[in-house]
Amino acid sequence: MPVNTITAAVNITPVVIKTLLKHSRKKGHKFQEGDEVAEATDDIFFDEAFHIVKAFIELGTRNTVESLQAFTNTHVPAPYWASVVPVQIPLTTCNKAADHLVEWFGPEDLKAVVGGERWWQVRGLDGIDAEWVTEKEYLAPESILRGIDVNGMDREILRMEHLESVMLYVHGGAYFWGSINTHRYQIIRYARMMKSRAFAVNYRKAPQYPWPCPVQDVLAAYLYLIDPPPDAVHKPVSPTKIVFAGDSAGAGLCLSVLTVIRDLGRPMPAGAVLISPWVDLTHSFPSVMKNTGTDIIPPYGFIHRPSTLWPMEPLPVDGRARAIPTRTNPPPDPGHADTLRPSEGRLDDQIQERLTKSADKHGEVHTKDLTEPESRVNTQEKMLQHSSKEASAGHPQPTSDANGNDDDKTDGNVPDNDVHKDAQPVADRLQDDPSFDAAIDFWEPKPPKVLMHDSNDTPLELRSQIQLYATTEQLTHPLVTPILQGSLGNLCPLYIIGGDAEVLRDEIIYLAHKAAHPQKYPTRKGVLRDGQRQRENATKFQTPTKVHLQIFDGMCHVLTVFTFTDSAQYAYRSIARFVKHVTTNTSEHLERNPFPELHLSSSDSNSSSEPKDDEGPEPPLQSRRNASDKDDRKTQDQNVNGRKGVEIYHENEKAAREEVDRGEADVASGFSNGTANGAANGAEKSQADDDTKDVPGVFMIRERVNVFGRVRPMEPPEEMEALHLRPQEIGVIKEAPVKKWLNGQELWDKKYKYAARKVYGERRKYEAKCARLLQHAREQGLLHESDGRPNIPNEQSSVSLPFASVGQIQSERRWGPLDLEDEHPPASAIAGRRDTREAYALLKKNIYHSAPRTHYMIPKFSATDAIRDAELKKPPAQSVSEQQVETHIFPMHGLRIWQSLLTYFMHKSSKKTADGKKEAISAVRASSHRLSHFLSEDVSNNADGAANANGTRGVNDTQNDASNTRTSGDAR
Repeated sequence: MPVNTITAAVNITPVVIKTLLKHSRKKGHKFQEGDEVAEATDDIFFDEAFHIVKAFIELGTRNTVESLQAFTNTHVPAPYWASVVPVQIPLTTCNKAADHLVEWFGPEDLKAVVGGERWWQVRGLDGIDAEWVTEKEYLAPESILRGIDVNGMDREILRMEHLESVMLYVHGGAYFWGSINTHRYQIIRYARMMKSRAFAVNYRKAPQYPWPCPVQDVLAAYLYLIDPPPDAVHKPVSPTKIVFAGDSAGAGLCLSVLTVIRDLGRPMPAGAVLISPWVDLTHSFPSVMKNTGTDIIPPYGFIHRPSTLWPMEPLPVDGRARAIPTRTNPPPDPGHADTLRPSEGRLDDQIQERLTKSADKHGEVHTKDLTEPESRVNTQEKMLQHSSKEASAGHPQPTSDANGNDDDKTDGNVPDNDVHKDAQPVADRLQDDPSFDAAIDFWEPKPPKVLMHDSNDTPLELRSQIQLYATTEQLTHPLVTPILQGSLGNLCPLYIIGGDAEVLRDEIIYLAHKAAHPQKYPTRKGVLRDGQRQRENATKFQTPTKVHLQIFDGMCHVLTVFTFTDSAQYAYRSIARFVKHVTTNTSEHLERNPFPELHLSSSDSNSSSEPKDDEGPEPPLQSRRNASDKDDRKTQDQNVNGRKGVEIYHENEKAAREEVDRGEADVASGFSNGTANGAANGAEKSQADDDTKDVPGVFMIRERVNVFGRVRPMEPPEEMEALHLRPQEIGVIKEAPVKKWLNGQELWDKKYKYAARKVYGERRKYEAKCARLLQHAREQGLLHESDGRPNIPNEQSSVSLPFASVGQIQSERRWGPLDLEDEHPPASAIAGRRDTREAYALLKKNIYHSAPRTHYMIPKFSATDAIRDAELKKPPAQSVSEQQVETHIFPMHGLRIWQSLLTYFMHKSSKKTADGKKEAISAVRASSHRLSHFLSEDVSNNADGAANANGTRGVNDTQNDASNTRTSGDAR
């Protein structure tokens, strides 16, 4: 059965019961043993929610990718108390983003690494779905629109314009699932705590739209904000008022786009919030294996029931395993994906191999069986020794890095030798040899080799694609795995958070330190040799990026999902304060201090007063609340499981300043430790605002956060395992994570063998349908530029048919599935496929409805066509990885119910749940201010986000229900 609410409920119910029993036993044992150490799972609500989320994600792996995508991209209506306005980022802006990426890649990378310039610009929709988000209470009064001729929801966009700060949110989901619908309640919560607005983007997902499709869409969202098209309702938003934010894959996309913006010299946003960023798709850090049992990520990674979409090899190719002992000596070296840029010698060798295969196919003399292993395949140790000798012979001796490590030393373990030593720039050959361009089409990287734990083993050779987002050969590209960027310096201020129990913990820690210390944590030389831009960046961008890193005790991946925990409550508040700080202060101020924790009021140098959420001009409200209403709302906002949230934040501010005083923060040269007490002197030396002074010169704060939301200094870098990895060990494919994935994939191959066999038949069926569609379209008058320019007397087809065309040729630049001559898209990319339902729908839309300019004519269809294909007149539904699924029969379908399931066990009791519903219903019907005030008092003890300004919000925000009903006594 597909992923839906029913299957989720059936799957989760036994998990809930089992977790409850285990939790009771565990608590009993801790009580008997006198164990008073606080753990995140001591909270029954977190324990239940953790296992519910984990069970749901594992349910997704037992179903097809399409099923999971459809469920998590189901449109969910916004709650009545939130202002959510859908918009579509148009093709004009998408094309601007594409032009930026074309400039960034350059012709050589577009050809050899990306696979072309057009395929990743193909899309089914006429733009990108996005939405503006805020709370209705923050909207300006309707009166400001008097005399303005704007209708519908565009009026709400104009009523948001006074909210200057904008959070550009990029949702997570492993690059292939999730949507603005799964994250809307979290985004609304950010908007409320920021007292401003957010902009969420529903970027295209892999594997239908693999890398770099999502990068283009996120970049387009940023350009849409700062340089909107003429028909956009909103005014241009200054980059200094925008903060990127994302979780997991979304955070990785944010980081990749930030490096593109930096490299091209475009305006940088004010800051970025990275929540559990996934920045190493090779899984080369230790925590990937160590924290599997304490995270929500499935034990075998993201593997799925076979479908026409994924995996590309439903069964092992030719009956062989998905990973076999290698059949060739390097290249590539063990641990490395093969280079995507062909060297002259490698290219010549592969051309000869292709010619040999071709001769054998046509019955000519067969000189070598290329499927057989070489006569003597060396052990891993010998392979590494050989590649090390080649490196020494072919390149100047390496210099030591900032840690004193020789970056090209292998120590018998990891070579840094991913580029063949006779390589020369392919671009030079393209200019010198006209036949070389055709020769590149022969090029095919060899299967990657896995770095084995035992150097005497023969390395494994990967025969299947591991990640859905990018091909295995692309995994080490710095825009796929941003931890391999030549430098992460010169970026906007970053607030990075992660969980100590998540599998991505180590790469999160390394990322933060690499950004703050570009020289101390260099990129391995193989990556730098492989890309000219990265070589330039390694020396060009050496200014430390200002970073605040926080690792939360006991928390799993994307801790902000668990909104009811103390950790998440503090994280939301801290993120909102960061956004406010970097978007409301001048660039000079932020250059001195980008950290709100180190921001001091001149009226109180010790900052003894609690942080004020209402700093700055208060946004105009649709109806002003009286002072009593405001106090009630403030009391609710401060309540965090029996503690005042602002008090926790204030204590953490004080702790951060004490860290600076003790010399535990990283301070730029020219500033001394103890700057918290001497902040006034430092501020006087800098150009500062008249009413503020700061703790200046700090460029990195490193903290841990306990389960109660309290911060403490992080241990020194010397004591952190993640920071001991040498550059040449990062971004390599290692045995342990590969075998974990392989074990799961082999189990799935056996479990779903029958389903996998059916996939081949389904693919052939769709291939035949696509062929018939194309043939019929040509008979109806389809003309493409590949057919040659026809002599058309007018814009109408010369074919006489009783029915007209249903679409039109697009005026904006657009590419379609018929425009990919000489392109080499990844095997999973929808643009190059003809064997899935979604590929068929994309082809049909591009032929009949939204034809690119390369189509000279759109086919007309006859009455017979209308009878045979009643859906032809309207555009077919596009891939669920791009287009939201609309539900009409069941208004409570999908994520709305799922969110209720998630939060059910966060309620204090079923009675209070029922009472909360009654209160919400009564509040909706209430219209008088007096009743609104009464209800506001009645629910004033509820937690953060429990009700809106008139006390009417409640159970509708299912992610806030937890905080509405929990108390410290119930939590622990």
